[in-house]
Order: sequence, then C-alpha cells, then structure tokens
Amino acid sequence: MLNRRSFLANASGLAATLAFRDGLFAQLEKAPSSLPDQKLYEKNEDAYWSELRKQFLIPEDEVYLNNGTVGSSPAPVLRAIFDGYNETEKMAQQDPEDYPIWGYAAWNEFRDPLAAFVGCKRDELALLRNATEANSYIANGIDMKAGDEVLMTDQEHPGGEHPWNLRAKRYGVVVKKVTLPKPVQNAAQVLNQFNDAITPRTRVMFFSHITTATGVVLPAKELCALARSKGILSAVDGAHVIGMMRLDVHELGCDMYSSSQHKWLLAPKGSGFLYVRDEVIDRLWNTIATEGWDDPKIRAERFQRIGSSNVPSLWGLRAAIKLADDIGMNRIERRHRQLCDYILGEMTKRGAESWTSPDPALRCAIATVNAPPIQRMDLERWLWSAHKIRIRGGEPSKLRLSTPYYLQRKDIDRFLEIYDQYRKEKKLA
Repeated sequence: MLNRRSFLANASGLAATLAFRDGLFAQLEKAPSSLPDQKLYEKNEDAYWSELRKQFLIPEDEVYLNNGTVGSSPAPVLRAIFDGYNETEKMAQQDPEDYPIWGYAAWNEFRDPLAAFVGCKRDELALLRNATEANSYIANGIDMKAGDEVLMTDQEHPGGEHPWNLRAKRYGVVVKKVTLPKPVQNAAQVLNQFNDAITPRTRVMFFSHITTATGVVLPAKELCALARSKGILSAVDGAHVIGMMRLDVHELGCDMYSSSQHKWLLAPKGSGFLYVRDEVIDRLWNTIATEGWDDPKIRAERFQRIGSSNVPSLWGLRAAIKLADDIGMNRIERRHRQLCDYILGEMTKRGAESWTSPDPALRCAIATVNAPPIQRMDLERWLWSAHKIRIRGGEPSKLRLSTPYYLQRKDIDRFLEIYDQYRKEKKLA
C-alpha cells in the first residue's frame, strides 16, 4: 500500500517520465526520419537547408548565432545516443569482460570513422572529451626545460593558453605571444609575426587554427611548415574547425592537433580528440595514467586510456560524422562561408568594424565585429530575453556571430532587423 510520501515520489517520477516522453521524444518523433533528397540541393539550395533545419530541436522562433560556444545536436545524433544507452545498459554484452565504458581500450569502431574524417591513421588518434583535455596533454606531455619557450598568439582560448601557463608557473617554461592584428589582413602578416618571434629557445609553436576571439582562420599549413623548418614542434588547437570546414591533419603537416566535436560537428557534449603524428607519439608523455599508459605498441590509444567514460556519446559522435559525410563537407563549408559573408557584410554596412578578416580565405563561419558604443552584454541580454536571439561577444563592444549551416537567411535578417531596432531605441543609429 502506498503512503503519502511514496505516492508523491511515484507521482513525481511518473510526471517527469511523461514530460520527458512528451517533450524530447515527441520532438524527435516529429523530426524527419531521413535527410532531404540530394536532388533538392541541386534544384533549390535554400529549400534543402530549410528541410535540414527540421532535424534540430531549436524552436522555430529562436535564432541561434552561437555555435562558436556549443552546437545543437540534431535528431540523428540524439537518436544514436539513445540507441547507445538502450543497447549498452542491458549489460548483455557477448564478452563477459566487456562493459559499457570507454577509456581502457581501442574502441576502433569509433576511432576509424573519425580518423577517416580528419585525414589521419587510427593509431595517431585518441578519443578524448574536449580540446581543453587534449591541449593539457600536449602542454604537460612534451619534454621542456626551464627557459624553453612556447610561442602562441594573444587570441588563444583559455583551454589552450592556461595549460601552458600552468607549465610555466610550475616548471619555468616561458610563454611568448604574438599580437594578432584586428583584423588579420593576410596570411603573410601572421607568418612574418611568428617567424620574427622565434628564438633559439623556441620549442613549440601552439596556435588556434580558428581563433575563438575573432574567428580568423590562421594559415595553419604554412605555420606548421615554418615550425618544421626550424626544428620546432607544431601543436594546433582546432576546436572550431572540425565540422565547420574540411580538415586533413596530414595535409596540414602538424605534429599535434586538438579539437572539440560539440561545436560545429554537432556531436554530443564531451566529444573531443587528440591527433599526434606517428613520428612524435613516443615524445609525448601521458598526463592521465592507467593500464597501458607506457605501452608504445598501442600508439596514440594510450592517450585515450583516461578511465571510465561514456560510450553512448561515441555512438552520437559516429552519427555526427555520418551526418556530415552524408550532407558533404564541401557543401557545409560553402554554406558556412556564404552565411558568414552575408552577416559580416550587413554588419559592416551598419558601421561595425570587422575583426575577423577582410580576406575571405581567412574566415569561414564566425563573423566578429567591434560595434562601439554598443555594450555587448546589454545587447546580448536584450536580444535573448525580448526576442529569443542568442549571440556571444566580449567586452565592451565585440559581437561574435556564428553561422551554422542550419541557420536560415531569414534568421539573419531577423537579427539584423532587431539589431537596428536596438540601435534606434538606444539612439545609437
């Protein structure tokens, strides 16, 4: 017999279950079960992307301009995650020593598609949880002495810069920075800055492929070649790249590459990777140590031996890779650039100063502008609370506008209309 407390507990659990079923699951059931026909793209690109928008749970009346922080996982990815839980949580694995955790083994069924997607060999790739974790492996794993230098830009994400700051504070390595122009005018400008800053003590060049501060696409291939010519290791923070634009780490020629798949690839939160060129793997120490940390035969796999982690998220990662492949990265990148160019052009018409780059090759899906005297947090809060438009920026007047492929031109126009309204109401027009 149920007493009052147990009845309320059961009623509460039932209500939560019904809300979950009627909320998330209902939305997934409404999402199309397949992608739009490829022929539609050839006939009407806007209609194709409009159909793809239906795969996302973002409400129709919300304009989301902040993939630079985190992306929304679409229906195919969410379904794969739930399939992963449904399969693994039965505890019915064929091998009695197999359990639904990753962090102790190869998990090649997930590494293989990721390696193919980023252009490397499986044994050069470790599945991690985000770029920050991978960057910490890099900063902590390279042999360096007090006084040795790492050279980076002044636009690094805290998850890229601070692992090196910790190493500097604890062991005396020196962090040096080049100050990137706002905006970067051309690739030669960046190459000259790095070349001029290299000294005999420089051991590592660490830089963002796309900076989180301004969204500028740095000339990564040329920077890695510069580092190689000087006998310096190159480590690239590619948190924004995977899923935004085509990526081939072998073609880049970098020694190490880190990334987070939860931004532009739209994979589950807590999805990241570390690439280490095969010739460099034995020069990188582990940061987290468990069984296999000192086994050179397993190559980069030893860096993903991090203890119990979430297998269903890897199901989602695999689905995110398949989705990007099915759409086509060339199409996705082209769409990103078109939307970015449009919003950047419209913002500069309104008097905002571009901080990304005037060179179309040095930008992709992030348009960053400086728009004084606007106070960005006042604008950001007003846009969201009054109009369900989400942006991100920096103090005092920087606006960072992300343009994921599922964004519609009408969404950008709505943002621009409301932005104009804000300027008029604040007498800033």
